[in-house]
Amino acid sequence: MYKKVADKWIESDFISEEFKAIIKAMDEKELEECFYKNLEFGTGGLRGKMGVGSNRMNYVTIGKATQGLANYLLDKYEGSNIIINIAYDSRNNSKYFSEVVAGVLCGNGIEVNLFDDLRPTPELSFSIPVCGAKGGIVITASHNPKEYNGYKVYNEYGGQITDDAAREIIDSVNKVENFEEIKRISLEEAKEKGLLNIIGENIDKLYMEKVKQLIIRRDMINENADKIKIVYTPIHGSGNVPVRRVLDELGFKNVVVVEEQEKPNGDFPTVPYPNPEDSRAFELALNLARRFESDIVIGTDPDCDRIGVLCKDGDEYFVFNGNMIGILISDYLLSSMKEKCIMPENGEIIKTIVTTDMIKRIAEDYGCSISDVLTGFKYIGEKIYGFEKSGEKKFIFGLEESFGYLSGAFVKDKDAVIASALICEMALYYKLKNQSLKDRLFELYEKYGYFKEDLISITLEGKEGAEKIAVAMDRLRNMSNIDFNDFNIKEIQDYNKSQCLICEEKKIEKINLPKSNVLKFIFTDDSWFVVRPSGTEPKIKIYLSTNGKDKEELNEKRESLKTQVENLIDIILK
Repeated sequence: MYKKVADKWIESDFISEEFKAIIKAMDEKELEECFYKNLEFGTGGLRGKMGVGSNRMNYVTIGKATQGLANYLLDKYEGSNIIINIAYDSRNNSKYFSEVVAGVLCGNGIEVNLFDDLRPTPELSFSIPVCGAKGGIVITASHNPKEYNGYKVYNEYGGQITDDAAREIIDSVNKVENFEEIKRISLEEAKEKGLLNIIGENIDKLYMEKVKQLIIRRDMINENADKIKIVYTPIHGSGNVPVRRVLDELGFKNVVVVEEQEKPNGDFPTVPYPNPEDSRAFELALNLARRFESDIVIGTDPDCDRIGVLCKDGDEYFVFNGNMIGILISDYLLSSMKEKCIMPENGEIIKTIVTTDMIKRIAEDYGCSISDVLTGFKYIGEKIYGFEKSGEKKFIFGLEESFGYLSGAFVKDKDAVIASALICEMALYYKLKNQSLKDRLFELYEKYGYFKEDLISITLEGKEGAEKIAVAMDRLRNMSNIDFNDFNIKEIQDYNKSQCLICEEKKIEKINLPKSNVLKFIFTDDSWFVVRPSGTEPKIKIYLSTNGKDKEELNEKRESLKTQVENLIDIILK
């Protein structure tokens, strides 16, 4: 099958001679990897390695996907003026790919607002309803390695497309069988026809004002901003300008940027992996922080929707994981709202099913409701939009364990610009109380119990890897007896079947969330583990959560559960 697809590329006039030469030079294994399937929509769009082939990110696969998207939009909004906003990050080919997308949309008579330079993904989300657009596209692969790029599709309220829309778009893309169906015009022609608009600073100003309005203690910052030292690294990404701008406009005076990682660079030459979840990304920032004696270090990923944080801890720096940051921000927002008497009666925090349950204890303490959604911030955005329409709840904070956070409903995606501002405000607040962020975190552990989450990611590349992951999930789903020492399974949640098995009662309850290939095992002490294939990377991911009344109990339970889960994963991957 893959050979037929490759031959089709070679025979088409749409394919460049350069691409054809590359295809002809491929060995059998490479040919199969590049052509055995089409790039598929994951959590809201395309993502894959850049290169030649139907299973790679290139002008052909992007053109085909965009033509399918254009057909979907023209059918959905028949007779309406359709506007789509496009942004891109610092990755190699991101600007070029954004221009390919713009050329195809304009070739179909769809008006495009294209940002004049790289922008954070959350600003793209913000810009869509502001411009009255029907959706948006951002060219990014978030925190993936440098070989990757991607294509995230957003709907008219500024959220990533969710499952039903994704399926419809995929169907529309799959109907584009011939490259000749792709309608593409030059950007010059698009401008002449009034179909292409370049946007930028006007949106930046509006976005910055909205971000600054989220700050709770402006007076405190105005009076004390010079009392905190901040080191920031954009890790060669799109956060450099907006993060520095918002901190400067808020009045933070002692902000130093890691010079070696300041400029956009899609090769990410100073890091093995441009991901703030990976502490290696902060090595240069830590060197600077020690010299500068910085109170905190913050770092954002290439499209500036995720953020990592470290704080001074004696002579060293404490590294926070994603759950810890979420715990701190949740507590800070709720305690501040209570202190200022601005806590809404119907406030709600939204988290994903793999994010720490310690948030539930904090929220309940402040009389705030909390809900779980599937992994993927698109589901948080969807729920925020639902609150706006119904008025049922007032959104306070959204978070996921993978370093994604959002306050304020004017963006419908995780936002590291907003998170940067809130984290710096929070760090200053506790410093004025002679506390570090670590000090505050451990106060919360003492109050609510100790929680610890772990993530095991197993990379399985290519066709063989995808098949192995699928088989492993089937094996786990069909296991009749899973036995853990010292842990009794209370519930088994199968999101693919939308079913929750209550083990002791042998009763099945319905899960009112979209179907997804996810299994969650919950124990009687509320520890749990989740197994799911990644929607954006060739990985199977295993999330674990344990809790205890103190550090000793927590560590004992954690090691026991982790060992037993690892043994189980070894069995299903054989």
